[in-house]
Amino acid sequence: MPLEDELREALGRAGDGFTPDRQALTDAGERRGRQLVARRRAAVIGGSVLALALIGTASAYTGGLLGGSGSDGSGSVNVAAPPTTSSGRPEGSAGLKTPGVGTGAVSAAQMIALFKELLPGGQLTGAEARGSDDSPYVSAVYDDGAGKAAISLALSRVDPNGTGARELTQCGDKSVQDYDDCLSEQLPDGSRILLHKGYEYPDRRVDTKLWRAVLVTPQGFQVDASEWNAPAEKGAAVSRPNPPLSTAQLKALVTSEKWHPALKDLPAAPQERAPQAPPSGPEAGPILQSLLAKMGIPVVSQGDQGAQSDYAYAVLDDGKGKSMVQVNAQPNMAKVLAGHMEGPDVTTLPDGTKVKMEQKPGEKGGAGVVWWTVDTLRPDGFRVVVSAFNTSDQNKPATRKTPLLTMDQLKEIALSPQWNTL
Repeated sequence: MPLEDELREALGRAGDGFTPDRQALTDAGERRGRQLVARRRAAVIGGSVLALALIGTASAYTGGLLGGSGSDGSGSVNVAAPPTTSSGRPEGSAGLKTPGVGTGAVSAAQMIALFKELLPGGQLTGAEARGSDDSPYVSAVYDDGAGKAAISLALSRVDPNGTGARELTQCGDKSVQDYDDCLSEQLPDGSRILLHKGYEYPDRRVDTKLWRAVLVTPQGFQVDASEWNAPAEKGAAVSRPNPPLSTAQLKALVTSEKWHPALKDLPAAPQERAPQAPPSGPEAGPILQSLLAKMGIPVVSQGDQGAQSDYAYAVLDDGKGKSMVQVNAQPNMAKVLAGHMEGPDVTTLPDGTKVKMEQKPGEKGGAGVVWWTVDTLRPDGFRVVVSAFNTSDQNKPATRKTPLLTMDQLKEIALSPQWNTL
């Protein structure tokens, strides 16, 4: 998929793949945006308003900060592509290279020829490509006699030691993401590779499968190949049970050194900014785990946002069906939430803390999923919002009638004085 199309897709997935604790990631937009754009990680947190926070990452992506293409969720929001010249190349000052643009040492025709050579037989139709003068990319419909399938491959350069490269080659948490298989490994030459078998849409509204291989080498070469079990990524009926290339064949495709001439023609990616040191104080994850333990709630998995200490989630299971709970604890939210914490459904406690409790259907399309939320805002602007679902994955059907935690338990978690230590 072309870079500008990838950006449009990824920003759309913010709305399609997130649930409501939205404001917490505004300050972490670049990091979270990288995860979404590069890997379609759209399963842990978010919601329609969180997408607004990600819009701010568009400049970072188009400026080359967020790394390559690829995906493992879905959705669609249109964002204007970068201006181009009459030749179709990104617009820029004369004599200056746009990120991802080389001298053209490898042409579009050569990209197609290499693609044909490296695929295991079969026929290619509708091939489209760009050479190394314009973010090298190739795509086509591949037919091995068992059903036509879309296949694409993109080349780019990344900081091999950066967060983006690491996240591109890591598997997501299967307890909250829907995929069939994922392997992340380091190769003998130091390269890292991700081999992922997932779906075009996280809610599996159609049966289109998306299988990917992403390679990042010590030199910063990134090769990203995707294949589908349909002749188009979207809008085409499934033509076969699975995409045509096996995991081994995908791996061979992206690890071939025949892509190196095009990759060497691209400018090296700038070194990523050093990540901010993680907060030295307590983090949301341990606090949530502590509160659940006091309630005697069984936790089967948990996670957070890495360097961001104010978000955590847990998947619970009492033997009657899995249930996810997530929490955001955010300072200085009074102005952001102006108007949200008002109205007949909001109560004010004696200490001035405002509490809003809601029960409504889930947003991601899973059948029978409900979403319960207790949102609290303290007089000093500190917000704690806790949400629970009657499933561990909102894209899938409900696994129980209601969330495992009651509204009273959610309120107890949100109002706990332990959050004051953040």
